[in-house]
Amino acid sequence: MSNDNCCCPKFNPEPWDEKEITWDNKKFIQDRVVSFCHIPLNFGQVLKRMSKKIKASGVTHEDIVLSDEDSLWGSNIFVPVSGDVRNAKMTAISGRFLCKVFEGPYKNMRHWIKEMNEFVKSKEKKEDMRYFYYTSCPKCAKKYGKNYVVMLAKVN
Repeated sequence: MSNDNCCCPKFNPEPWDEKEITWDNKKFIQDRVVSFCHIPLNFGQVLKRMSKKIKASGVTHEDIVLSDEDSLWGSNIFVPVSGDVRNAKMTAISGRFLCKVFEGPYKNMRHWIKEMNEFVKSKEKKEDMRYFYYTSCPKCAKKYGKNYVVMLAKVN
């Protein structure tokens, strides 16, 4: 299958699945999307706005978009950047994170969350918070034939 017209890079789950990563004041640009029952309504618009600010600031970014899914009605999203982005909310994320990759339709999210909880417990860790890394937009997931979601549990 051709990957022409895909805006998202093809995701490789191996570096993320059942791995532990550590971030020490990793810089992120932060924005907020509006959602209805965790379904984002303006995700593309917010990413375009963030991308425009990143480009105007002359910094680079990683092809990662994290979401904290902190409300049924919206969530904060975070994109890692190499430096400060003008006219944007900046934040730094630090900590140890257990990561697990899931694949399939979003309707499986409840099961994935349960599985992630069990994974964290199996490592004898306690979770402080969780981020969701949606690896591609719906259009690209369809073209690639895989819909991957990575959960990152900040642990102590």
